[in-house]
Amino acid sequence: MKQYDVIIIGAGPAGIFSALELISRNKELKVIVLEKGKDIDARICPTKVEKVTCRKCPECSLLCGWGGAGAFSDGKLSLSKDIGGNLSRYVEDTVLQDLIHYADNIYIQYGAPYHVYGGDEQQVKALKDQAHKYGLQLIPSRIRHIGTDRCPELLKNIKRELNSKIDIEFSKEVKTILFKNDNVAGVETKDGEVIYGDFVILAPGREGSLWLEQQARIMGLSLLKNPVDIGVRVEVAASTLEPLTKITYEPKLIFHSKKFNDRVRTFCVNPYGEVVKEYVKGIWTVNGHSYSNKSATNTNFALLVSTFFTEPFDEPHLYGRYIARLANLLGRGVILQRLGDLQAGRRSTPARIARGRVKPTLIDAVPGDLSFVLPYRYLLNILEMLRALEKIAPGVNSRHTLLYGVEVKFYSRQLKLKRSLETEVKNLFAVGDGAGVSRGLIQASVSGIIAAREILKRIGDGI
Repeated sequence: MKQYDVIIIGAGPAGIFSALELISRNKELKVIVLEKGKDIDARICPTKVEKVTCRKCPECSLLCGWGGAGAFSDGKLSLSKDIGGNLSRYVEDTVLQDLIHYADNIYIQYGAPYHVYGGDEQQVKALKDQAHKYGLQLIPSRIRHIGTDRCPELLKNIKRELNSKIDIEFSKEVKTILFKNDNVAGVETKDGEVIYGDFVILAPGREGSLWLEQQARIMGLSLLKNPVDIGVRVEVAASTLEPLTKITYEPKLIFHSKKFNDRVRTFCVNPYGEVVKEYVKGIWTVNGHSYSNKSATNTNFALLVSTFFTEPFDEPHLYGRYIARLANLLGRGVILQRLGDLQAGRRSTPARIARGRVKPTLIDAVPGDLSFVLPYRYLLNILEMLRALEKIAPGVNSRHTLLYGVEVKFYSRQLKLKRSLETEVKNLFAVGDGAGVSRGLIQASVSGIIAAREILKRIGDGI
């Protein structure tokens, strides 16, 4: 029988920073991290080295393993409390900003660059005022960009720090959370092993959000409504967005459509980056990367529409998966369409893509027609925002602009949590993107710190 002080499920940013905080403040603690994916050096996508289908892999190495999905993201740290999550629901603004600064320093300690974008307040204010004229809200944020190529080495540095201080088990998928009398007791893994722990931190990442929702239902935990974010990834010549990205590396812009008053936002802007695919539980979606040591000729970003559903429907996660499956059905993967073709009511063809001025960086995307995939409401919202963006970045609404579909963000159903991020089961904490409390690297990391500090407090008090 294995017995630990703390069991951490998931080795993404939230789980890693939980472990770092616990061990840095109490070296006597017995901590284990259980990760269903592989160690970072073994996280190799087979499709990059041989012609195989993604169905070969039970767990996607691009999303699971040491570092979580963030290991192969472009590594943007949004240093503003207003971006990247919902932690302001649980901690005061000043405390949250201090925690972001604390987590940011840890990233620097393990290899993040010192340079920060968006530090010229006068330029940012001018851009914000210009955006406001056209119905766009710019959320100022300083950005530290690690880079897709630099993230793995940073994560290896952290792992070297933790290797001799905690137990880490890979390819170890948790099946069930064990609890007794509304108090967590431990976990049972998929291979039948029972591991007991005084405290359990749930940090399954967004890839594990559906599993966490299932566990919450089994335990009878309260679930809160969550929106579903569905949209496209836009690709333009890098020079088109250069006036914005040179001021703030990732311009966070929000727009409310005139027709439906829906919230549309830019997400994950990748200057001089490339568009990539992700494979999540049987479906292809699209994302973007940018690097610290190499540059493409294009810039890409997502336009996401957030909508809440009304009764009787209460499964936003499944709706997002349905839209993604429809795109996969029609496009045998990711669909690519020129904006001009969409506006003209026709599908894109390989010949039409080849004649365009913007050359796709995701070369195996299939030319097609996104109007057969995205509902009218979503398409209209996206087209409205592109026209607004044209006012501050001429060329974005060009017929040559490329649209990839679909991009879907599978946020977990949020659990009812205390300010310490403890669930309704005593000593069971839920953190990170998978728990719906964060939507980015920094706030995911901070959420792990919050849970760890509460556990340290309870151990110190003898609770």
